[in-house]
Amino acid sequence: MSLCVKKGDWVQIRQTVLEPSQRSPHIPDDTSKVPFVLLVKGFLTTDAHLGDKVTISTVIGREIAGELVAVNPSYNHSFGVSPPELMSIGSELRRMLIDEK
Repeated sequence: MSLCVKKGDWVQIRQTVLEPSQRSPHIPDDTSKVPFVLLVKGFLTTDAHLGDKVTISTVIGREIAGELVAVNPSYNHSFGVSPPELMSIGSELRRMLIDEK
């Protein structure tokens, strides 16, 4: 039995926007073989279980339907590793501004 998720819980849904057959022929082959999906976070509008088709209300009030895929999803994006070339820019700029006085 899957986890029962309560109305009002913060969740993430998955919605297929385009099936592989509907995708543009101008994209790379490996990309064209998979569906184009939308992942959206919001508040569950009714009790449900993982995998159910549900409706959520986003933080701006939009209602969107999709498959319930996560409960209390985290934000795990990053801007990647800091390039070493950018690490000294702040101190270099300060030195340049002080030298111009």
